[in-house]
Amino acid sequence: MASKSNPFAFLQQVRSETAKVTWPSRRETGISTAMVLAMVFFASLFFFAADQLIGWVLGLVLNASL
Repeated sequence: MASKSNPFAFLQQVRSETAKVTWPSRRETGISTAMVLAMVFFASLFFFAADQLIGWVLGLVLNASL
């Protein structure tokens, strides 16, 4: 059975642990956000092109079999 701890002690431990975290700077956050957006853009282009190519190939295959 889990022991119950004091909520105030828990909050002190949480505050102590968050003080140990190395938070990114505003510049690092901006660069990371830009990189994520760029990768999403390129991934969407890739999957759009792949979908169009597969659809075109399937259209050729299905029309040729008729």
